[in-house]
Amino acid sequence: MNSIELKQNFKERGIRHVKIGLFDIDGVLRGKYVSLEKFFSAIEHGMSFCDVVFGWDSGDTLYDNVKTTGWHTGYPDAPVCVQLDTFRVIPWEPDTAFFLVDFQGSEKSAAAISPRRVVERVAERARQMGFQAFSSAEYEYFFFRETSTSLREKHFQNLQPFSPGMFGYSVLRASTYADFLHQLIDSLNAFDVPIEGLHTETGPGVYETAIRFDTILRAADKAALFKTSMKEMAARAGLVASFMAKPYPNLPGCSGHVHQSLWSADSSKNLFYAEDRPDRITDLMRSYIAGQVSLMSEFAVLSCPTINSYKRLVPGTWAPVNASWGVENRTAAVRAIPTGPKSSRVEYRLAGADGNPYLSMAAALASGLYGIENNLTLPPAVAANAYEDSACPLPKTLAEATARLKESSIARRYLGGEFVEHFVATREWEVRKFGEAVTDWERERYLEII
Repeated sequence: MNSIELKQNFKERGIRHVKIGLFDIDGVLRGKYVSLEKFFSAIEHGMSFCDVVFGWDSGDTLYDNVKTTGWHTGYPDAPVCVQLDTFRVIPWEPDTAFFLVDFQGSEKSAAAISPRRVVERVAERARQMGFQAFSSAEYEYFFFRETSTSLREKHFQNLQPFSPGMFGYSVLRASTYADFLHQLIDSLNAFDVPIEGLHTETGPGVYETAIRFDTILRAADKAALFKTSMKEMAARAGLVASFMAKPYPNLPGCSGHVHQSLWSADSSKNLFYAEDRPDRITDLMRSYIAGQVSLMSEFAVLSCPTINSYKRLVPGTWAPVNASWGVENRTAAVRAIPTGPKSSRVEYRLAGADGNPYLSMAAALASGLYGIENNLTLPPAVAANAYEDSACPLPKTLAEATARLKESSIARRYLGGEFVEHFVATREWEVRKFGEAVTDWERERYLEII
């Protein structure tokens, strides 16, 4: 769609505002409103965005250990390009158009460390191998009857859940709040983030949503926009939506499972489905899973990027603890789902809801392609409880996972050296900031008695 067609489209839809944005390292949408005049000028002549969006953490504290941007570079504006194929009208702001933008430039620029560009690089590698990569995400998340203000007034303690009790797959709970849930589904579908399923999960106010599959870059866009959209719509309803991996020690955590399949270059055939085999799994799918299992510990931090991520990876909580795989086995880290020519896929269950979906999807695809390129042999499937298997344990902490990625030459080859260096530095920063913190646990344990 060119600028002339867009102007006509805007006129027909009554568009008076434009919002643009891009996702930072932590998967937070950073953006702004621009005038119609500035927007159309950007299409014709380009525009710039401050590269500080890759120079600070999720709390806007500036990194002191990254090279691509910082005080040493002066935090300059860097060229971005409007991604016209991401055009959407925001249903809860019906006179507002939305577009993603992304940085452009050399290997030493903000473009090199953009999470969206990482997905593009891995998807292009798949295309060069003759594959079209498809993906989708499903998220678990909490709703609280809180606001941004009340969270802080309560110091994030004693929060009121959207609904009480442990009530997974509850028709009663979903029906009770049907008006709100219908609004979410209808709005997301209208926002081109089509929903395949939404239901309550185990936990007070916990829900799970599956997003319809698409080619991997579009799927990553939709997953990232889903998280932001849920937060925006929840806030308008007087709620807070949280994708924190493990808010409570006594409840299961929140996953961000990634589903993937490889298709022929023309997208006509699912290359993971073998109708003539008893297990319905192709050799290609086996090599793909073998790569994911082989690199899972090395790539873990890409889909489990926070201190809290590793509180989720404990036995008996529907999250993996080792690099394992199984057929329809939800205790394993990779679940093979050989269900048919259209739906056969792998589920990368390591990924948490707190992960940046661009990086979770890129890590899953890159490791799978590595397995294919190196013709890796798949270890035996776990047929029973993977929690009882002590082999191939996953990293236990963010520090350990970050160190594994830092040592990975494979990650640099598949994801880009500049990106890996920058991402590792941001995770080392996160570990350092946590190390400097004094927690409630420490005060309660030591303040009086020691």
